[in-house]
Amino acid sequence: MKQKTIYTIIISILIVLPVFLLSDFRLSILSKFLVFAMVAIAVNLLWGYAGILSLGHGVYFALGGYAMAMYMKLQTQPIPDFMEWSGVETLPWFWKPFQYLPFALAMTIILPVILALLVGIPLFRSGTKGVYFTIISQAIALIISILFVGQQGFTGGSNGITGFNGLFGYPMGDPTLTKILYGMAVVILIAMYFLSKFMVSTHGGVIIQAIRDRETRLRFLGYRTDSFKILTLATSAAMCGVAGALFVPIVGIISPSTMSILMSTEFVIWIAIGGRATLLGPIIGALVINYAKTGFSESLPEYWWYFYGFLFIAATLIIPKGLVGTLGEKKWFKSVLIKLNTTNE
Repeated sequence: MKQKTIYTIIISILIVLPVFLLSDFRLSILSKFLVFAMVAIAVNLLWGYAGILSLGHGVYFALGGYAMAMYMKLQTQPIPDFMEWSGVETLPWFWKPFQYLPFALAMTIILPVILALLVGIPLFRSGTKGVYFTIISQAIALIISILFVGQQGFTGGSNGITGFNGLFGYPMGDPTLTKILYGMAVVILIAMYFLSKFMVSTHGGVIIQAIRDRETRLRFLGYRTDSFKILTLATSAAMCGVAGALFVPIVGIISPSTMSILMSTEFVIWIAIGGRATLLGPIIGALVINYAKTGFSESLPEYWWYFYGFLFIAATLIIPKGLVGTLGEKKWFKSVLIKLNTTNE
């Protein structure tokens, strides 16, 4: 009991300290990194545990972001400025429900899930898997991003949606709003961590991991593996949508570049470096890589991408199990993880 209390106090202090030690700008950046950690958890659920590599998860992330951005934009202007520039004189019918926060919040989950079902049901039930699914996910991301760029009058085009006044009654950039968003990011990240932990520990989670390792054998045993894969993809998409919704008020913009294949590839890199098929690996990978990215891009911007490429190569050749997977082989690290899991329970 004493150890649990000590670990809980330490974790709580680490969570609260940034509020007092970091400037509002740095706290906002940290909040963005926490959002990326949420995405890493979501993608790892599909890739790490189900063995399905998607290079199109940026789309689900962006759909959640656009749903929240539409609400925030309508709180700023009755008709968005980019619509006026494009000759759209009345608010389109599909924009009108986004005037209401409950509808917008629901859409941050529903839209990514609908797209995931439209992708997953025909592909998985037709037996598509492996590199074929990965290629198709890239194609879908490319198609949807081109669609959003082309619909300037409805989506803001390549510039996306920006120019928000604020949220929850606070103007954008207000220190209080920055702290609220940081607190929300921490709470949602912890919730997603425990959701992921619960899912992989259930009977369904065992089946998902068995699909990754021996799908043919499961089929012979009578399991509908396609249904489990569809459910995992939909859950992963929903988690990405929630992360995207929080990303918008933190960063202040959402654009088709968020849907790009490059963005989705970055998600995968974070997981590979942190540790695929581990609970903490995606979080550590997202935080460490993005912190390094910010530091190097500020001091050595021309060399950052070379370093980024080196990190991915190192993760593939030197530490194929990622940071957490490699450290997990050390006895002292195993004991720490066991104590943390005991504390969580």
